Amino acid sequence: MKLYGYWRSSAAYRVRITLNLKDIPYETIPVHLVKAGGEQHQKNYVDMNPTHLVPTLEDNGFILNQSIAIIDYLDAKYPQPAVYPSAVQDKALVQALMFDIACEIHPVNNLRVQQYLANELNCSDQDKLRWSHHWMHLGFTAIEAKLSKTAGRYCFGDDITIADICLVPQVYNAKRFNLDMTPYPLINSITNNCNELPAFSQALPENQKDAV
Repeated sequence: MKLYGYWRSSAAYRVRITLNLKDIPYETIPVHLVKAGGEQHQKNYVDMNPTHLVPTLEDNGFILNQSIAIIDYLDAKYPQPAVYPSAVQDKALVQALMFDIACEIHPVNNLRVQQYLANELNCSDQDKLRWSHHWMHLGFTAIEAKLSKTAGRYCFGDDITIADICLVPQVYNAKRFNLDMTPYPLINSITNNCNELPAFSQALPENQKDAV
């Protein structure tokens, strides 16, 4: 199994955590998102993933993009430990938390959006930072409120779920953007608890072979 990704990509980070949690052997294939104009735009990669994004998973010739689709694929193929609760309503609550992160916070501050703001809209670095902080604060405020009803040691009780798998990389990203995280004690506590686990610590961006 091969994972094409970038060490600091939040989406690739999610998949690394999942692979580690499930103890699935895999090979990391670095795709540098900035060098040479971005290796994700090179033909050999685009032929495999026309979205020009990471990550991409290759499993014995089967190729899949989109981190949540990849995580769901891995969860179906390697069911233990499961990343969703078994009860229908519990699973729906966890999915909602996951989508709050993956669909509402993450996309608006990823690299290609930042590049568009700078290159096409001539936004200054300060303007880009204000943009990112606005959307992250909006999203984290809602998540903190939800967690007050669901959290234990992790996002949903005391079991790791896909919500944690998505939350930890997003918090890492927020800290890169110098976001003040003090208003979010539950998010901070959950992130610290997750990062005590080898599956999370081994997936940290700075622990990847392409980290610079």
